[in-house]
Amino acid sequence: DAASLRFRAVMMTALSFILGVLPLVLATGAGAAARVSVGVTVFGGMLFATVIGVTFVPFLFVLFQRLREAAKSKKSDTAVKSPGPVPQQDFTQQQT
Repeated sequence: DAASLRFRAVMMTALSFILGVLPLVLATGAGAAARVSVGVTVFGGMLFATVIGVTFVPFLFVLFQRLREAAKSKKSDTAVKSPGPVPQQDFTQQQT
């Protein structure tokens, strides 16, 4: 439930920023070349960051969580159990 609420907030913020930069991308007139180059860079960067943040980051989170759980279960399976106390030998009485 919290993931869907967070997803919606991220998408609304990103899309409003991306659409807000759209006039720079479509600029015409004097100095349009500079505005278009800045607009395209910001538009593409924000679009790329949004896609990575929404898809790749959760994928990595799940991947590392599964790897950690697999390592933990493998570690508990291969753990050496203690055989118990080692018997002490009395070396004070040596036979010759």
